[in-house]
Amino acid sequence: MLSKPGKTVKRARALRRTMTLPEVVLWQVLRDHPGGLRFRRQHPAGAYVLDFYCAAARLAIEVDGEVHARGNMPERDAVRDAILAKHDIATLRVPARDVLEDMDAVMRQIVSHAGARLPLRHADGVPPPQAELGEE
Repeated sequence: MLSKPGKTVKRARALRRTMTLPEVVLWQVLRDHPGGLRFRRQHPAGAYVLDFYCAAARLAIEVDGEVHARGNMPERDAVRDAILAKHDIATLRVPARDVLEDMDAVMRQIVSHAGARLPLRHADGVPPPQAELGEE
């Protein structure tokens, strides 16, 4: 299991108070439930804190500034994404400059990725029985 209380929860709480400008701008839109989706900010997941998380879609959204392209950060990010993927959490990385320059495109991308990961539903909005999914 990824989530465990302790140091990560305290770090998440502190990060909520010190969000970057692109994170604040994105949160202002995500908090209005775009596409009917609910997001959490600075969500603890094991040893990691996810910038934003949609539990229904099991999707993490990471706002990446310039630092993510320097040094060993690309490798660290890849390891982190792989660990989350083992727990069926996909990661969508969004450049910070895109959040500030083209929020509409960023939101279309987020809603599209999240929507593609939502469980199947019938036309009436009710999920099909497990047997219809080939699961028992």
